[in-house]
Amino acid sequence: MLDQLANAIRVRHYSIRTEQAYKFWTRRFILHHNKRHPNTMHDLVVVDFLTHLAVDKGVSASTQNVALNALVFLYRNVLANPLGDTSAATRARKPRKLPVVLSQHEVKVLLIRLQGVHLLIGALLYGSGLRLLECMRLRTKDIDFAYHCIHIRDGKGAKDRVVTLPKQVRTALSQHLQKTRLIHEQDLAKGFGKVFLPNRLDKKYSNAAREWKWQYVFPARKTSVDPRSGKIRRHHIDVSAFQKAIRRAVLASDIVKPASAHTLRHSFATHALQNGMDIRTVQQQLGHASVETTEIYTHVLRRGGQAVRSPLDDIFQSLPGEIPTNSTENSKFQ
Repeated sequence: MLDQLANAIRVRHYSIRTEQAYKFWTRRFILHHNKRHPNTMHDLVVVDFLTHLAVDKGVSASTQNVALNALVFLYRNVLANPLGDTSAATRARKPRKLPVVLSQHEVKVLLIRLQGVHLLIGALLYGSGLRLLECMRLRTKDIDFAYHCIHIRDGKGAKDRVVTLPKQVRTALSQHLQKTRLIHEQDLAKGFGKVFLPNRLDKKYSNAAREWKWQYVFPARKTSVDPRSGKIRRHHIDVSAFQKAIRRAVLASDIVKPASAHTLRHSFATHALQNGMDIRTVQQQLGHASVETTEIYTHVLRRGGQAVRSPLDDIFQSLPGEIPTNSTENSKFQ
């Protein structure tokens, strides 16, 4: 059944991450109900499982939604027995958090702590507002030096968009691509050099996988076995490698905020609004489906430290000494 699930996902050209997630939650669902076949279970049992995740396991709202999506896909596209109403399940609470945003000085300090290709990736995340996986999946044909832009193909929601290519990274990126091309030529000489192509393009264009324009901008240091085809290929850098580099850079920079790779994207949006970019343009750069999603960054600006003037600032330019703690000490402030 899991093989049937994988086939149904691949026919619809879903990503391998979606396939892994749907297989994981289908397996969890079956094991939770003592290995009963899903054909023998339906709405009420699914509701019980979703409630178990929220109440007993304390999963986040997004995790519970992924589990629900996996089961909806399983029953609709594999078992041909669509689920009915699952609204009775106890839903996990979705916390309303503002994104973590670094100051421009903190971004500069953080980027300085990165080295080599990791610095280039970090500069693109902040300078272009990319998601980490979007950056890792860039192909050489997606970089347009003539028009100073980057084409994002099949981004979140299977949407394409065009973002700015910061002028500060153009020289470094061009030099990086020259080194990457040498690696590709060495792979070709060894009989490799084929890269994964989306949407079965390798079947339509038999030689495309070897072409330079389809190679990843940030290839991995070593070749690996493709989990779907079993072929030896050079994939892009694993996202976890950059995430570890960011964590090390945050620690070395003495930044106390819980910053991550995605924080650079948040910082791009906030600083772009601060610099006067209109919110619609920011929305297009980030690839948000709704401007309401982008408006979260206006809340960051309005609720930040500069949004409210403290009444203490109207009394003193700076404190003359320690803040008084008893009535005797209060006399020197009167």
